[in-house]
Amino acid sequence: MYTAADVYQREQERIFAGPFWNYVALAAEIPRPGDFVRTFVGGHPIIVVRAEDGAINAVLNRCAHRGLEFCMERSGNARRFVCPYHQWTYGLDGSLRGVPFRRGVQGNGGMPADFDPAAHGLRRLAVAERNGVVFASLDHAVPPLESYLGARMVGYFDRVFDGRELTVLGYQRHRIPANWKLIFENIKDPYHASLLHVFLVSLGLFRADQPSRVLMDETGGHAVLSSRRGEQRHTDATADIANLDTALRLADATMLVPAKEFAGPETVVMQTLWPNLMIQQQTNTLAMRQIVTREAGVTELHWTYFGYADDDAEMTRRRLRQANLQGPAGLVGIDDWEVLAYNQRGLAACDDAAAVVEMGGHGTEDTEHMVTEVAIRAFYRHYRQVMGL
Repeated sequence: MYTAADVYQREQERIFAGPFWNYVALAAEIPRPGDFVRTFVGGHPIIVVRAEDGAINAVLNRCAHRGLEFCMERSGNARRFVCPYHQWTYGLDGSLRGVPFRRGVQGNGGMPADFDPAAHGLRRLAVAERNGVVFASLDHAVPPLESYLGARMVGYFDRVFDGRELTVLGYQRHRIPANWKLIFENIKDPYHASLLHVFLVSLGLFRADQPSRVLMDETGGHAVLSSRRGEQRHTDATADIANLDTALRLADATMLVPAKEFAGPETVVMQTLWPNLMIQQQTNTLAMRQIVTREAGVTELHWTYFGYADDDAEMTRRRLRQANLQGPAGLVGIDDWEVLAYNQRGLAACDDAAAVVEMGGHGTEDTEHMVTEVAIRAFYRHYRQVMGL
């Protein structure tokens, strides 16, 4: 499951190249014609680009000639894409626009007479956008985005992406020596949050004794974990939380000063969308966490922090301050990346063993607490169906 190269390859074919919507960009990253970002669908290199007519295209970053990954820039603006190897040139829609020496030189060489440029463009992906978030799929048989997400998940998605113009605040990227599924498990696992993260439990940000819920869609691939902020104190329900430190204080308390901006009482909402996205709303910090697979035991996590174009300067400062909780060296996140590396090492040492995922029972139903692994069970129910297991 976590270590075999052949399993990883089947996942690339059945999941990341399958009929599923993968998050690839925010529309705010490519506001002008010619703006592009280089990104990934699983391990497949992708370019997302704004065309001359304003449409958003996604193409495989692989030259149709000899298979070169031709674009190496993280982002930029281009009128066309040119492969550096033999200078095959493509339009922003992926169509082949030029082949050097196509007709040969002085009657020598050249492409055959039946060569058809229209048949040799870049591979295009299906694209869908909702309220400034761009998804793509290598399988054009993918269902409409709204039905793919389902009404419940669309509701939580629109809670953050409500149609307001977005603005990008920054990026973080890091490589984790762990299988991609472990990263998804981690964010679907509220059970660990009250036990591993000293910062979260001590400052009352996310803890087992707080009002919380775990909700899934019908497939089990998508889920939402939500919680309401509590206080920095011991309760009868915190007896098992050895890491709870009521004496812990921040030298700069403004880091965690919240501002109410979303409907409902939840202060933390983490939405996971199959197969590669985690949408983070941690108080006022908003971020996309994009899973990029590298190999069976290596995954990259690409973070895009954002806000709204109508945020004032104080709200932007608040979002950036609170972002110190997350990311590669975040006051909370750093615990996860170390533990996941240990997790992968333990699995690699005994890859014929089994795990126990029974906290909260055996079912995959919604849960009104966080002492559960229900979202992980639902995820693997969906995974087994997709993988034909």
